[in-house]
Amino acid sequence: MYETVLFPTDGSEGTEAALENALNIASTYDASVHALYVADTNQYSTTTLDDGARDVLVEEGEDIVGDVVERAQARGVDVEDVVLQGDPYETILDYIEEYGVDLVVMGTHGRRGVERYLIGSVTEKVVRTADVPVLTVPLADE
Repeated sequence: MYETVLFPTDGSEGTEAALENALNIASTYDASVHALYVADTNQYSTTTLDDGARDVLVEEGEDIVGDVVERAQARGVDVEDVVLQGDPYETILDYIEEYGVDLVVMGTHGRRGVERYLIGSVTEKVVRTADVPVLTVPLADE
């Protein structure tokens, strides 16, 4: 049913449940997991990021997906670690299309009401616009 499961992560506290779901699904369907971190270089559009600042963002992402790789390998799940730069929402959608992702597993803060509309959410945007199923998992309390 699923061959490629995408697990986009920003390293937030509480993403354990989302990762566990991604790994369980991958184990069940003998699928691979793509652990994706997007260094949000667009959030700094009002200032210019020098190469050093970009390197810090990328290194942070490498550490985050490295932890996912260790967990997946310990469970015998094939895993790809990917760190990209750009707008997280757009980069995730592009990745889904380019790599033929079958399922996306993402954590969500579960904001409600006005806060949801004011703050926005990468997960919310992906849910609304992705052409593949997106499993949202509530983040654990910090």
